[in-house]
Amino acid sequence: MDNYTSDNTARRYTAHVSIFGTTQLFLKNPYIIAWWSAAFPGFGHMLLSKYLRGYALFIWEVVVNIKAHVNSSMIYSFQGNIDMAKEVLDTRWLLMYIPVYLFGIWDSYRTTVDMNKIYLLAEREEHRFNSLSLGALEVNYLDKRNPILSLMWSLFIPGLGHLYINRILTALFVIVWLVVFYYYSHVQEAVVLLFLGKVKEATSVINPEWLLFIPSHYGFASYDSYINTVENNKLFEKDLRKHLVENYQSNGFKILKGQKVK
Repeated sequence: MDNYTSDNTARRYTAHVSIFGTTQLFLKNPYIIAWWSAAFPGFGHMLLSKYLRGYALFIWEVVVNIKAHVNSSMIYSFQGNIDMAKEVLDTRWLLMYIPVYLFGIWDSYRTTVDMNKIYLLAEREEHRFNSLSLGALEVNYLDKRNPILSLMWSLFIPGLGHLYINRILTALFVIVWLVVFYYYSHVQEAVVLLFLGKVKEATSVINPEWLLFIPSHYGFASYDSYINTVENNKLFEKDLRKHLVENYQSNGFKILKGQKVK
């Protein structure tokens, strides 16, 4: 149940509110989106709310990276052990990894440029969209929320910041994969051993190949939840401003240049 049902007369819309989250168009820097795709394929597309493509690239990255031992090779190269870095790579998987990795960067950049153009056109149309969605499973609505809280909760556990702003699909995806990364990297066990002062055991128990996925995961969750909170706040203010002007402002109201409004 929505507080407004679109008649589909507009060519473009700036936002859509559903029980699963608020999806909106806003100007994005294509270089930043491409950078996130380079950091972890799929993240750039998820920042654009292109979830199916983002999920596909993300899962591809995890599976093929592990099979090709890309992370292990990176670790050896960081240590200066170039020969071992070459040795661990599985070229049967690596040759599939490279084209998809480059595609993710290129496609996210291209899509960002296109979506920025669509946003500018949608802004001119100024077509109305729903601001509240009421369902049997969830309630979602536009309001102002604190981006610092989104960032803070994401730093505690990636996905919590998205739950705070009701981006359910992203939250579930991020949390599920965080559990996978935690489990296979044994990072939680290592942290407990560190607290107990057992540094050597903590180092030996950890799986660095899976551990390298976690920093990007934390970074994406923090950045995405923060940015979307800021943009949701802007969308709320814009929607409220339009509502007040249309329903409460006199048609003859004018602000004259150089005069103060009392």
